[in-house]
Amino acid sequence: MQLKALIDFYEQLTLQDVSRFGEFYSDDAYFKDPFNEVRGVAAIEHIFRHMFQQVAEPRFIVTEQLVNEGSAMLVWEFHFRLRSWKPTQIQTLRGVSHLKFDAAGKVAFHRDYWDSGEELYMKLPLLGSLMKCLRKAFAPPN
Repeated sequence: MQLKALIDFYEQLTLQDVSRFGEFYSDDAYFKDPFNEVRGVAAIEHIFRHMFQQVAEPRFIVTEQLVNEGSAMLVWEFHFRLRSWKPTQIQTLRGVSHLKFDAAGKVAFHRDYWDSGEELYMKLPLLGSLMKCLRKAFAPPN
């Protein structure tokens, strides 16, 4: 397991680095987040290339790590600017990645957990208003 190198890779990730996922992920690695579910390094690279098209100045910061034999949980923040909406405002998503490593120490399983409602949808103009109304409607009375 090369966890420090993997964390450094994510924290310094640029569009040019996307082609390096094979150094850290097994050929048939599984990746899932709230929007994607893919298998294979090429498909994972495609997701991250698309990320660079959608957002400006993306940056991951790992704030905590829990390591077990053959697996790890990384707590992270993702900072970025949306290209199409409020491009001057820095947005932040907070989440956790569950990683499992193969015998060669490469990532074979990567599952991201983050709340797309709170972390993303609530920040969008029209959808955010709807989400806030729904949140109030389902919240217990004070």
